[in-house]
Amino acid sequence: MPFINDMIADSEKKKKNIEALQAENSSENDVINSHISDSKGLNSRFRFNIDTIMASVKSEIIGQDQAILAVEDMLKVVRADITDPRKPLYTSLFLGPTGVGKTEIVRALARSLYGDADAFCRIDMNTLSQEHYAASLTGAPPGYVGAKEGKTIIDQEKIEGKLGLPGIVLLDELEKASKEVHQALLNVFDNGLLTVASGEKTYSFRNAIIFMTSNLAAQEIQSLEEKHQHPIYGMITRNISRRKKAVDTIIKKKMLNTFSPEFVNRIDNITTFNWIEASTVEKIVELEIKNLNRRLKKHNCMVEVENDIIKLIANSGFDRQFGARSLRRSMRKILEVPLAEYLLDHHRADETSFNKIIYRAQLSNSEVNFITKQI
Repeated sequence: MPFINDMIADSEKKKKNIEALQAENSSENDVINSHISDSKGLNSRFRFNIDTIMASVKSEIIGQDQAILAVEDMLKVVRADITDPRKPLYTSLFLGPTGVGKTEIVRALARSLYGDADAFCRIDMNTLSQEHYAASLTGAPPGYVGAKEGKTIIDQEKIEGKLGLPGIVLLDELEKASKEVHQALLNVFDNGLLTVASGEKTYSFRNAIIFMTSNLAAQEIQSLEEKHQHPIYGMITRNISRRKKAVDTIIKKKMLNTFSPEFVNRIDNITTFNWIEASTVEKIVELEIKNLNRRLKKHNCMVEVENDIIKLIANSGFDRQFGARSLRRSMRKILEVPLAEYLLDHHRADETSFNKIIYRAQLSNSEVNFITKQI
């Protein structure tokens, strides 16, 4: 029967997609048990191991010490359970250039807390750029279709979290949302509640950590970087702390020109991410290779990469303007495409074997070749 066959095929496709996501998002450690075991000390409603979480986050986020410290401080306050119960647990705004890890640090936190990098409520604010799109967040007004149901794009389960664990919310690219959306968020920051426009339903953010990201002042930062290339100006601003202070000043001025003082004043923490430095590029490439091997688990294989290839990817992909995304494009071209071709032609996995097949990537005549190291 064609209808049943289509349903079976669709179910199988969804299963494969879920398995692929689990391989990409899952943690290598048993994070759930590590949190359960951390039940000593304070009689807190939250039970998670800060040291375990931070070790995981630090292994995934490179060159952002200030942001990592801000996350650790936030976790201490939440774990101690001393926050105002009428407000969200914490609200934090991550500012900085594109491709520096603002979203990735939230994914790393979700993975270390829940064992799943997608275990948070993500709202892309660029989809709420028009005034009438605000209903996606606040619900349809009275008299409109769907008003009685009070449905929004908010995932109630993810903002509430689980027993002993806080919920996580990410408001991505905050500056692209309309002023009506910013106004609705004021109430969320102030009392942790969002009542839909019809009044039929109220969403609680009081058990959630709210992260926001913004690319505000990215062009100004790029202009500042270009000035640093000038010999005379570069001598004046060679001091790293002075350059960082200049970037912070630019971003904060831009932020106050974009958001109302009332909005900014309700944010618990504002962190400016660094641009990617040349000294951290190879470490980021190594991290991307680690992520690639996580995806290769489903094929029962892994890839080992020589340092020459890592350096080649780093040198060809390093671009401050585009951050880590430029490195990922370089890695796709130099490593992943040749690896995909090799797997399609040569990979023969034995599903009954517990031994992984290891492919070693080598550089020969400016081309990446692979050899089977071990079966």
